[in-house]
Amino acid sequence: MVGPELPLANGIVDHFQAMDMPIFGPTRAAAEIESSKVFARELMEKYGIPGARGVSFAEYETAREYILKQKPPMVIKADGLAAGKGVFVANSIPQATSALDTIMKTRAFGASGDRVIIEECLLGKEMSSFAFTDGKTVIPTISACDYKPALDNNRGPNTGGMGSYSPPYFYNPTLAKSVTETILKPAVAAMAQEKRPYKGVLYSGLMITNNEPKVLEFNARLGDPESQVTLPLLKTDLVAIMLGVINGNLGQINIEWSQDACVGVVIASKGYPGSYKTGFPIYGLDELDKDILVFHGGTKLGATAGQILTNGGRVLTVVATGKTIVEAREKVYNNISRIHFEGCHYRKDIALVKDE
Repeated sequence: MVGPELPLANGIVDHFQAMDMPIFGPTRAAAEIESSKVFARELMEKYGIPGARGVSFAEYETAREYILKQKPPMVIKADGLAAGKGVFVANSIPQATSALDTIMKTRAFGASGDRVIIEECLLGKEMSSFAFTDGKTVIPTISACDYKPALDNNRGPNTGGMGSYSPPYFYNPTLAKSVTETILKPAVAAMAQEKRPYKGVLYSGLMITNNEPKVLEFNARLGDPESQVTLPLLKTDLVAIMLGVINGNLGQINIEWSQDACVGVVIASKGYPGSYKTGFPIYGLDELDKDILVFHGGTKLGATAGQILTNGGRVLTVVATGKTIVEAREKVYNNISRIHFEGCHYRKDIALVKDE
């Protein structure tokens, strides 16, 4: 099972398939739905999948001229992979041109900035929706809400995600059906039509505007921290689902989910998503309640037996389940306060529903 996007974009699935070895994930051609935002935009436009209006550019000057004629806010996106940091919400023309400079002139994301997309800024409730698919059958999972900005009240630069909860409090059967019928199923059908059959997990980042879902982005995998609050609620054996996808008989598997809620909060290094230091001892992991999950995203073993050190920007995700979002949230924050390392920080408002 492939977790990160880069091996998928580089064709690891094709490599395994050529050796007749089972692997869960889309091929390189199918993973382009994530590795190229321009490809995803063109696919959505061709097949009528709802998303933000926008234009793509391959030349800096043309893109800059376009920005100067627009009315903020607008969203500037690098075309290729950028570890969740290639999207800029610009509330002014100077912010937009600065974002364009970062992508196309400074080349902060390398070749991922060869092209940019400039989109309208959609307003509403943001959420992530997933589906398991074997290229024919599409089975939606439970959905989640992710928090991208680094600081409380959605301030600060965009990150790979500072926390998440599932299910979204505003999610209902009508919205679920709309997401499945207007986005997830059409996207899988479109990929088949383009001779890029999609197998694995299809992730759709959505904005719910006037109760209608619109696509912000597609990912070719289970993203984190969303997967860290959805998979704990999965009652069916994940391996059975993966084999159903690989073997093309997903439709024969009954996928069941817990009715509980789940909340996860990311503990990050000081300075993330910018520059940060690593190698600090992490304390308090042995003081947590037994039913708390801790996912290690940026850690390593120290020289001393049992010592764990920081080794990344998003260091840990602390996760709890409960009968309600409020209960799960209280458990997470009660436990997360017991963990500390030099410069650690985390958002205090994850799953604080009244702020949504």
